[in-house]
Amino acid sequence: MEKAETGQEDFLKSRYSDDELDEFKVLIIEKLRKAARDLKMLTEAYTVGNEHDTSDTSPTFKILEEGYQVMSKEDNSRLAARQDKFIKALENALIRIENKTYGICRVTGKLISKERLRAVPHATLSIEAKLSQNQNEKRTVIPTRSILDE
Repeated sequence: MEKAETGQEDFLKSRYSDDELDEFKVLIIEKLRKAARDLKMLTEAYTVGNEHDTSDTSPTFKILEEGYQVMSKEDNSRLAARQDKFIKALENALIRIENKTYGICRVTGKLISKERLRAVPHATLSIEAKLSQNQNEKRTVIPTRSILDE
């Protein structure tokens, strides 16, 4: 019963308390540190040359190895861009904490559940709003015709 009452309290509140915001701030700062380390590692992986290159091997193997290295660098570059986007989202979440607007759904104006914020601390949509958004995106997808349809 206590859990239901707590959930009801959260539903009726217009924002999280300063103590709750501090709890989320600690979580976000820790995620930011880890994300920054990961981004540094990914960036180094696609910008630093490999000292164990294939310069002393046969030409055929060298061509294959260089192709793999290019693909690997492109993958790391994409992952780094995604990680950078994640870092920016976390930084924006910290700004919302300072503004005391953190945890408020930008669509419904209601509080996002603590469970969702612990799992996705940069979330700006409640589960309901996110599900609604996903359903709307599925409806707007134009079906493509297959060769088998003809």
